Amino acid sequence: MANPSRAAARYHGDQAAVPGMLDFAVNVRADSPPSWLVERLSARLGDLGRYPGGDDERRAVAAVAARHGRDAGEVLLLAGGAEGFALLPNLTPRRAALIAPSFTEPEAVLAAAGVPFSHVVLDPPYTLDSARVPEDADLVVVGNPTNPTAVVHDPDQVLALRRPGRLLVVDEAFADAIPGEQASLAGRSLPDVLVLRSLTKTWALAGLRVGYALGAPDVLARLTARRAHWPVGTLQLEAITACSAPEAVAEAQRGARRLAEVRAEMVAGLTSIGVQVIEGSAPFVLFAVPDAELTRKLLEGRGIAVRRCDTFVGLDGQFLRAAVRPEWPVLVEALAEVMR
Repeated sequence: MANPSRAAARYHGDQAAVPGMLDFAVNVRADSPPSWLVERLSARLGDLGRYPGGDDERRAVAAVAARHGRDAGEVLLLAGGAEGFALLPNLTPRRAALIAPSFTEPEAVLAAAGVPFSHVVLDPPYTLDSARVPEDADLVVVGNPTNPTAVVHDPDQVLALRRPGRLLVVDEAFADAIPGEQASLAGRSLPDVLVLRSLTKTWALAGLRVGYALGAPDVLARLTARRAHWPVGTLQLEAITACSAPEAVAEAQRGARRLAEVRAEMVAGLTSIGVQVIEGSAPFVLFAVPDAELTRKLLEGRGIAVRRCDTFVGLDGQFLRAAVRPEWPVLVEALAEVMR
């Protein structure tokens, strides 16, 4: 039987919603990919009888490299950003430090691999403090923006976590949802910084699993030393190439600006009914209510799914997370009713 902490680490928002519910639990920006992306992927269906080709891989790597101004050798294509965490044990760290509260998959992966780790729990407003990270940690994982707090850390604060002999892993799964991609380190070639990116949220590709890592070639080689052959399929390679093109990046940024406007409206709506909202900028909102478990269940009874947060280290039973969606008035109205 899995221990409770391991089970909590493997809980994710997709487990909160069933078909037909209004889903604020998952942070995918839309219900389906844009039509141009669907058409591009559909055009490759006839190629699925062949193994993924080297030309497709090279095009995808080149597109990501050009998008971030990196060398091709600094790009690793992934089956979703989460695969980057799954590969971390290949680095054989002696001790890891996980900045919390944050995405729980690194905890689950390291625990399963028997890698010693500790949580560095931040207090509200969840500002980074490099002095709290154990000096002997040779692997440090931090989210930016951080899930579930939505906090965007200043890049200098993130880089202050660096130490000789330490690898800093920065989870930028939601970085392209921030206007201007402020605070991103994706464009900086640093030998001791590994950036993980996801394309599933912005492009509604959660079912396809697409992402990539950016880091020093020697680090990427160690990560993939025991990786299976053909780890990324033809449709995934096509999606990475398409979503890294300049016109797609521009479209994503237009969407990020719209999302920021909707987020501001949603925060104002939540605040107007007396809900305490944690200040942030990501495409989701962390907020506190007197009894999060009861509130979540009452919302569920009204057909609304939100993300429970007691599975995150550092958050207690008063927090919930909700994705930024244009239907936010429905959530606010329901919250106002259940909190009466």
